[in-house]
Amino acid sequence: MNMKEAYKQKAEAELELARVKVSEFKARAKDFTADARIRYAKDLDELQHGVDAAKVRLKELGESGEDGWEKLKDGIDSAMHGIRNAMHDVAEKVKNLKHN
Repeated sequence: MNMKEAYKQKAEAELELARVKVSEFKARAKDFTADARIRYAKDLDELQHGVDAAKVRLKELGESGEDGWEKLKDGIDSAMHGIRNAMHDVAEKVKNLKHN
């Protein structure tokens, strides 16, 4: 397996985890008050947007040649970092909502 394919598989696995977490967060939101769900929905929408944007970048990566894929890598790394941060932020907000 070449470096491009290994990188793509790793990023796809991380995106799948993020997709599962978004679904999990949405399920948890059903237990919140209406006001909390509204605040939480905005954060979930932003997280979902990040996941969708990263999917587009991964598609571009898959379509790129062996020489051009590394140019896309920095953008994907940045998107994945943003997704990890957003998942952490949402998890913290869920924890705080449960305690309020």
